[in-house]
Amino acid sequence: MSSLAPLVVILGPTASGKSALGISLAKRFDGEVLVCDSTQVYKHFDIGTGKVPAIEQQGIAHHLVDLIEPEEIFSAGEYRRRAELVLADLRGRGKLPIVTAGTGLYLRALLEGLADAPQRSEAIRARLRASAERHGPGRLHGILARIDPQSATRIAATDEQKIIRAIEMRLLAGKPVEEIFEAGRAPLPGFRPVKIGLAPEREALYARIHSRIDGMIRAGWIEEVANLIGRGISREAKPFQFIGYADWREYLGGTVSKEEAVKRIQQSTRRFAKRQLTWFRREREGQWLNGFGDAPEIFAAAAGIINSHNS
Repeated sequence: MSSLAPLVVILGPTASGKSALGISLAKRFDGEVLVCDSTQVYKHFDIGTGKVPAIEQQGIAHHLVDLIEPEEIFSAGEYRRRAELVLADLRGRGKLPIVTAGTGLYLRALLEGLADAPQRSEAIRARLRASAERHGPGRLHGILARIDPQSATRIAATDEQKIIRAIEMRLLAGKPVEEIFEAGRAPLPGFRPVKIGLAPEREALYARIHSRIDGMIRAGWIEEVANLIGRGISREAKPFQFIGYADWREYLGGTVSKEEAVKRIQQSTRRFAKRQLTWFRREREGQWLNGFGDAPEIFAAAAGIINSHNS
């Protein structure tokens, strides 16, 4: 018998039913849920980030949600530190930990650890931003392509924040970003991951995404954003960059119609789902199920996977 405790990890794109499956499995196997989502760590941003309301949690504890205020900074490394505390508590109480993973980087930090990356350099960042302003948005991606071609192929030319961080790390560490990430990782000790992936058919997933967005609107998403603005939360706060929140700010400010905002949110969410699937497909030893997490046959298959690892 292995001394490693099982750690169930449910992978999949947004709207694939990770939360529903996590709750069902927690009820079946006496578990609790660890939410692995970089948006749900922020307080007050609830509907658009897909937090499971308390009434729908069916008595199953959900951890690592509502950890910080919107203006605070949070990292993948801090997520791992807090997750390890939760895991130690669950192990001590004999509970099965079930991770519902929506953010690939946070999952990597938890399971594999993160490299000792260089700290931010405000001086370098200021020079890079000034260069982008003088020469146009494509300038920084061109710099990255020269000094770290592999990172340039991975990062979109429009993602200035990630481009600046990649250039910064390359300059400070003196080696490509991929080499930095591959060095010095510390895998999660004491646990044996059991990875279960959800991969619904694409058109069905997109239909579910659109339906979910409609449900969020009915649940008061626009009103939530209005309340957040009314609370005086800075528009520069990180959560206002999450899918939908900037669009609803524009709608409430009168610069876009409701129909245009919905269309943007649908498109952004579909693209996000594709990126999630691309990331999670790289996970080693994942067992993928072709359906939604709230389907009885998917629950049965997932339960069978867990039982086979426990036998």
